[in-house]
Amino acid sequence: MFDVNEIRREFPILTSKVHGKPLVYLDNAATTQKPRCVIDTITDAYCTINANVHRGIHHLSQIATERFEEARNKVQHFINAAHRHEIIFTRGTTESINLVATSFGNTFLKAGDEIIISAMEHHSNIVPWQMLRDRLGISLRIIPLTEELQLDIAAYEKLFNEHTKLVALTHVSNVLGSTNPIEQCVTIAHSHNVPILIDGAQSAPHIKVDVQAIDADFLVFSGHKMYGPTGIGILYGKEKWLNRMQPYHGGGEMIQTVRFEKTTYNELPYKFEAGTPDYIAAIALGKAIEFIENIGIENIARHEQELTRYTLEKLKEISGMRIFGQPDGSAISFLVNDIHPADLGTLIDHLGIAIRTGHHCAQPLIDLLGIPGTVRASFAVYNTTNEADTLVEGIKRVIKMFG
Repeated sequence: MFDVNEIRREFPILTSKVHGKPLVYLDNAATTQKPRCVIDTITDAYCTINANVHRGIHHLSQIATERFEEARNKVQHFINAAHRHEIIFTRGTTESINLVATSFGNTFLKAGDEIIISAMEHHSNIVPWQMLRDRLGISLRIIPLTEELQLDIAAYEKLFNEHTKLVALTHVSNVLGSTNPIEQCVTIAHSHNVPILIDGAQSAPHIKVDVQAIDADFLVFSGHKMYGPTGIGILYGKEKWLNRMQPYHGGGEMIQTVRFEKTTYNELPYKFEAGTPDYIAAIALGKAIEFIENIGIENIARHEQELTRYTLEKLKEISGMRIFGQPDGSAISFLVNDIHPADLGTLIDHLGIAIRTGHHCAQPLIDLLGIPGTVRASFAVYNTTNEADTLVEGIKRVIKMFG
């Protein structure tokens, strides 16, 4: 049975006060808070099994290696990857995208080739492709949005031609909170024999993402947005692509043999994991996945979607409220009258409410909307309708301050 109050007791920070008020944490799209089991896993690992992984023959190294690789298995099962070696540990979604941009780009792309992205992408799914464009002479083609701020699928289909080599697309917008029809987007890309990278930073923590069912070529997401530590992320890639791609970083672990004349590279997944990995964070990410699976990702999705719908209805009752897009997940972006988002965010903070303001690392989308930024409230498994009510009442108090 889903009990949000019981879940909340697992998060020590939720008992905090901010400016003398109980913390209402609604900035989960930026990062989630950590349950005690994850925090304890980090402490326990450093206290009991800390040793560099893979190459050591001593007991601690072997135990640390086992725990590290168990975490890889947990990620594999979490997203239903076909093979454990298709799971690459990175520092986060951003590094995962940069890895694909560099390795896929260096291996398969040349001047004149094209990559398709959308108008709602996070900077992390724009800038690496721009850097690749400047380096190789490729082109970026942008999927426009409809008047309802949804992906224009008809326009997307028309962007493909013989030069299209990759699609890189967000699953859920971090600004609009809307879920893209990713299965349809994958089908269209594959009908042109084009692989697709899915940015799952805002989907993997909230809904079931099955890479085999979707037929994703690449999926990227971050640990810190799903109750895990910062500095750890995932790149899933189909074996057929990862085997052919050149390594991203060079150094220890990603090699088989090194001679001054020539180096041969390690097998998957280690070919892409140069240097000492953050094995402690990986182990803790495994524990975060256990935490999610114990609750049930379907239960989390249902709770967050109901909370989003509840909050939307309350916000729409406020005069001057502008909600952007059609949120169907766990984030809502809005503006009220002519109050600058930074002013609203600052005043709301003094009521103990943590929200995000600005362009949310999606500046092209904000420019498209013709606004300075938005206020964003985003939810996680531990948020409640009482907290939503506190947000709404806080907004009403701020409006009164502006007369």
